[in-house]
Amino acid sequence: KTPLKVLKIIKEYDSDDVVFITIAGRSNALSGFVDAQTTNPVIACPPPPSDACLCVDIFSSLRMPSGVCPMTVLGAENAALAAIKILSIKEKRLVSKIKKYQTEMKKKIEQADKEVSSNG
Repeated sequence: KTPLKVLKIIKEYDSDDVVFITIAGRSNALSGFVDAQTTNPVIACPPPPSDACLCVDIFSSLRMPSGVCPMTVLGAENAALAAIKILSIKEKRLVSKIKKYQTEMKKKIEQADKEVSSNG
């Protein structure tokens, strides 16, 4: 709804090594608009469902015009992780943070499994 503001934001950050994460529901024009304006990666992250069906938000993020290709990732935490993984290709210091995060997630799963198993 504010394309000039979006263009200003893109112009401000476009020369940096950034990944744009767009969050727009219903008819997701934002992600395609941003992707068409930059050579940097764009991740479309549909918001959690509220009054509308999540399917609508997902499909509007997947169906883009030719030559426009934002990636779609569900969940803000996963979108952030995807962005960090992309940035880690150039910023190797991020690799250890990703590995630490993955280890913590594995521990949480193992702990939850123990709790479920002990509760029978």
